[in-house]
Amino acid sequence: MADQRTMAELLRAPTEGYAEAIVVLPILAKHFKLKHSLINMMTSDQFFGLEKDNPHDHIRWFNKITSIIKYKNVPNSAIKLMLFAFSITGAARRWLEKEPPHSVLTWEDLVSKFINELFPPSRTTNLRNEISNFEQRFVESFHEAWDRYNDLLRACPHHGFTELHQLDTFYNALNPTDKDSLNFAAGGDFE
Repeated sequence: MADQRTMAELLRAPTEGYAEAIVVLPILAKHFKLKHSLINMMTSDQFFGLEKDNPHDHIRWFNKITSIIKYKNVPNSAIKLMLFAFSITGAARRWLEKEPPHSVLTWEDLVSKFINELFPPSRTTNLRNEISNFEQRFVESFHEAWDRYNDLLRACPHHGFTELHQLDTFYNALNPTDKDSLNFAAGGDFE
């Protein structure tokens, strides 16, 4: 069968394909709508997706903010799915716009895709190496080293090291004076 459209119709830009990647199931609550102030809150501290940005930190911030939002008969996961696009911009927004339409069905799915896209395996490998090769700096106090070490662990929550391995790594990274102090505080050898 021959195409019966005119040349103008054939040259017209398509209007399909603009569906969002995130699917939010219908809300059963009556009179529900997101308040403008809530959307403004999400846009006040947007995640850009730059190389130095940590998507884990953004998810923690986003979860903290959305955990206090309660609407009767509205699941918190639906609120998260509705608000998430407002909390990102730049490379993170471009990532979401490239996701296929209707491809994100749950909050867990969104978090997984977001983290996997914006926290590549090479970054995980680099942070795991930094954790494994951690050393207390010459002029660094015990507490400063502990804080820096915990910052590394928080930067890569999926590092996979057991708690025992983490403590062992930190202990072995300490200078002799701080090791002695820790041993004394533990009432013997810490190791």
